[in-house]
Amino acid sequence: MNAANESLLGGGGVDGAIHRAAGARLLEECRTLGGCETGNANITRGYNLKAKHVIHAVGPVYRDGKHNEPVLLASAYRTSLELASQNKCASIAFPAISTGIYGYPLEDAARIALRVIVDYLGEHPEITLARFVLYDARAFEVHARVLEQVLAE
Repeated sequence: MNAANESLLGGGGVDGAIHRAAGARLLEECRTLGGCETGNANITRGYNLKAKHVIHAVGPVYRDGKHNEPVLLASAYRTSLELASQNKCASIAFPAISTGIYGYPLEDAARIALRVIVDYLGEHPEITLARFVLYDARAFEVHARVLEQVLAE
Protein backbone atom coordinates (compact mmCIF):
# COMPACT_ATOMS: atom_id res chain seq x y z
CA MET A 1 0.00 0.00 0.00
CA ASN A 2 1.26 3.42 -0.95
CA ALA A 3 0.69 6.61 1.04
CA ALA A 4 0.14 8.75 -2.03
CA ASN A 5 -0.65 12.35 -2.81
CA GLU A 6 -3.76 13.31 -4.79
CA SER A 7 -1.92 13.34 -8.13
CA LEU A 8 -0.74 9.70 -7.71
CA LEU A 9 2.32 10.72 -9.72
CA GLY A 10 4.96 10.08 -7.07
CA GLY A 11 6.43 12.31 -4.44
CA GLY A 12 8.63 11.93 -1.41
CA GLY A 13 8.71 9.38 1.37
CA VAL A 14 6.93 6.06 0.85
CA ASP A 15 5.31 7.30 -2.37
CA GLY A 16 8.61 8.19 -4.03
CA ALA A 17 10.27 4.97 -2.90
CA ILE A 18 7.45 2.84 -4.32
CA HIS A 19 7.50 4.68 -7.64
CA ARG A 20 11.27 4.34 -7.94
CA ALA A 21 11.21 0.63 -7.10
CA ALA A 22 8.22 -0.20 -9.33
CA GLY A 23 9.65 1.58 -12.35
CA ALA A 24 8.37 3.90 -15.05
CA ARG A 25 5.35 1.76 -15.98
CA LEU A 26 3.78 2.50 -12.59
CA LEU A 27 3.89 6.22 -13.31
CA GLU A 28 2.44 5.60 -16.79
CA GLU A 29 -0.50 3.70 -15.29
CA CYS A 30 -1.03 6.29 -12.54
CA ARG A 31 -1.29 9.02 -15.20
CA THR A 32 -4.34 7.21 -16.62
CA LEU A 33 -6.19 7.30 -13.28
CA GLY A 34 -6.73 11.06 -13.11
CA GLY A 35 -5.62 11.35 -9.50
CA CYS A 36 -7.42 10.39 -6.31
CA GLU A 37 -9.39 12.34 -3.73
CA THR A 38 -8.30 12.53 -0.10
CA GLY A 39 -9.77 9.62 1.85
CA ASN A 40 -9.95 7.42 -1.22
CA ALA A 41 -7.67 4.90 -2.94
CA ASN A 42 -6.88 3.44 -6.36
CA ILE A 43 -5.12 0.23 -7.35
CA THR A 44 -2.47 -0.43 -10.00
CA ARG A 45 -0.19 -3.27 -10.97
CA GLY A 46 3.03 -3.67 -9.00
CA TYR A 47 5.37 -3.82 -12.01
CA ASN A 48 8.98 -4.27 -10.74
CA LEU A 49 7.85 -4.83 -7.14
CA LYS A 50 7.33 -8.28 -5.63
CA ALA A 51 3.76 -7.16 -4.91
CA LYS A 52 1.22 -7.89 -7.66
CA HIS A 53 -0.65 -4.67 -6.92
CA VAL A 54 -0.07 -1.28 -5.37
CA ILE A 55 -2.97 0.36 -3.59
CA HIS A 56 -2.48 4.12 -3.56
CA ALA A 57 -4.34 5.75 -0.66
CA VAL A 58 -4.51 9.49 -0.04
CA GLY A 59 -4.64 10.45 3.60
CA PRO A 60 -5.47 13.90 4.91
CA VAL A 61 -3.07 16.69 5.74
CA TYR A 62 -3.51 17.20 9.48
CA ARG A 63 -4.53 20.70 10.54
CA ASP A 64 -6.10 20.37 13.97
CA GLY A 65 -8.27 17.23 13.88
CA LYS A 66 -11.41 19.33 13.42
CA HIS A 67 -11.48 19.41 9.63
CA ASN A 68 -12.74 15.88 8.97
CA GLU A 69 -9.24 14.41 9.22
CA PRO A 70 -10.24 11.35 11.31
CA VAL A 71 -13.05 10.45 8.88
CA LEU A 72 -10.79 10.91 5.86
CA LEU A 73 -7.97 8.84 7.37
CA ALA A 74 -10.34 6.01 8.29
CA SER A 75 -11.78 6.12 4.78
CA ALA A 76 -8.32 5.85 3.20
CA TYR A 77 -7.63 2.66 5.17
CA ARG A 78 -11.10 1.20 4.63
CA THR A 79 -11.06 1.88 0.88
CA SER A 80 -7.62 0.28 0.63
CA LEU A 81 -8.88 -2.85 2.37
CA GLU A 82 -11.96 -2.97 0.11
CA LEU A 83 -9.74 -2.76 -2.97
CA ALA A 84 -7.54 -5.55 -1.57
CA SER A 85 -10.62 -7.75 -1.08
CA GLN A 86 -12.05 -6.95 -4.53
CA ASN A 87 -8.72 -7.80 -6.17
CA LYS A 88 -8.22 -11.05 -4.22
CA CYS A 89 -5.18 -9.83 -2.31
CA ALA A 90 -4.55 -12.21 0.58
CA SER A 91 -2.17 -9.79 2.26
CA ILE A 92 -1.60 -6.06 2.51
CA ALA A 93 1.22 -3.98 3.98
CA PHE A 94 0.51 -0.48 5.27
CA PRO A 95 2.69 2.51 6.04
CA ALA A 96 1.45 4.90 8.73
CA ILE A 97 -0.63 7.04 6.35
CA SER A 98 -0.46 10.82 6.86
CA THR A 99 2.01 10.67 9.76
CA GLY A 100 5.02 11.95 7.84
CA ILE A 101 5.00 15.26 6.06
CA TYR A 102 1.18 15.41 6.37
CA GLY A 103 1.66 15.83 10.12
CA TYR A 104 -0.98 13.52 11.57
CA PRO A 105 -0.15 12.73 15.22
CA LEU A 106 1.21 9.18 15.26
CA GLU A 107 -0.81 7.79 18.15
CA ASP A 108 -4.10 9.24 16.87
CA ALA A 109 -3.42 7.93 13.37
CA ALA A 110 -2.47 4.48 14.69
CA ARG A 111 -5.71 4.25 16.70
CA ILE A 112 -7.82 5.11 13.65
CA ALA A 113 -5.90 2.77 11.35
CA LEU A 114 -5.86 -0.19 13.70
CA ARG A 115 -9.55 0.15 14.60
CA VAL A 116 -10.50 0.15 10.90
CA ILE A 117 -8.19 -2.76 10.08
CA VAL A 118 -9.25 -4.93 13.03
CA ASP A 119 -12.94 -4.32 12.30
CA TYR A 120 -12.54 -5.00 8.58
CA LEU A 121 -10.50 -8.17 8.97
CA GLY A 122 -13.04 -9.50 11.46
CA GLU A 123 -15.62 -9.53 8.67
CA HIS A 124 -13.39 -10.29 5.67
CA PRO A 125 -11.42 -13.54 6.08
CA GLU A 126 -10.14 -13.34 2.49
CA ILE A 127 -7.37 -11.04 3.75
CA THR A 128 -5.22 -13.30 5.89
CA LEU A 129 -2.38 -10.89 6.69
CA ALA A 130 -2.26 -7.15 7.29
CA ARG A 131 1.02 -5.69 8.43
CA PHE A 132 2.53 -2.30 9.04
CA VAL A 133 5.90 -1.33 7.62
CA LEU A 134 6.93 1.54 9.85
CA TYR A 135 9.60 4.20 9.72
CA ASP A 136 11.34 3.60 13.03
CA ALA A 137 11.28 1.89 16.43
CA ARG A 138 9.15 4.66 17.95
CA ALA A 139 6.44 4.18 15.32
CA PHE A 140 6.55 0.44 15.96
CA GLU A 141 6.23 0.91 19.72
CA VAL A 142 3.27 3.27 19.32
CA HIS A 143 1.47 0.90 16.94
CA ALA A 144 2.13 -2.12 19.18
CA ARG A 145 0.77 -0.32 22.25
CA VAL A 146 -2.27 1.02 20.41
CA LEU A 147 -3.00 -2.42 18.91
CA GLU A 148 -3.11 -3.92 22.39
CA GLN A 149 -5.59 -1.22 23.44
CA VAL A 150 -7.77 -1.69 20.35
CA LEU A 151 -7.87 -5.46 20.82
CA ALA A 152 -8.84 -5.01 24.49
CA GLU A 153 -11.85 -2.80 23.64
